[in-house]
Amino acid sequence: MKSDHTSRAIEQELRSLEFQLEELIQVCDRLREENAQLRGQNAKLAAERADLAKKTELASSRVESMVMRFKSMEYDA
Repeated sequence: MKSDHTSRAIEQELRSLEFQLEELIQVCDRLREENAQLRGQNAKLAAERADLAKKTELASSRVESMVMRFKSMEYDA
C-alpha cells in the first residue's frame, strides 16, 4: 500500500514538474521572440537617430552658411 501511495505521489510530482517545465519553455520562447523584436526596434531607432544627426548637421551647416552670408552683406552695405 505504502509503495503504491509513494509511486502515485512521485508520479504526481513528476507531472507537476513537467507542467512547470513546459511553462518555463513557453516563457523562454516568448522572451526570445520579444528580445528579437526589441533588438530589431533598437537597430531601426539607431539608424533613424544616425539619419537625424546627419540632417541636423546639414541644417546647422546651412544656417551657419546663411549667417555668414548675411554678415558679409552687412559689411558690403
